[in-house]
Amino acid sequence: MFRQIVTAARRCHDTLLGDALGGAALVVMLVAGLYLPSIV
Repeated sequence: MFRQIVTAARRCHDTLLGDALGGAALVVMLVAGLYLPSIV
């Protein structure tokens, strides 16, 4: 199973980086949205 993950990561390296950045942006927006009401 580990070999399949490594092979998939090698094949789609460019899109994997973009997907990780998009996921991180979603997490940041979620956390900001949850904390915003307590700040205001």
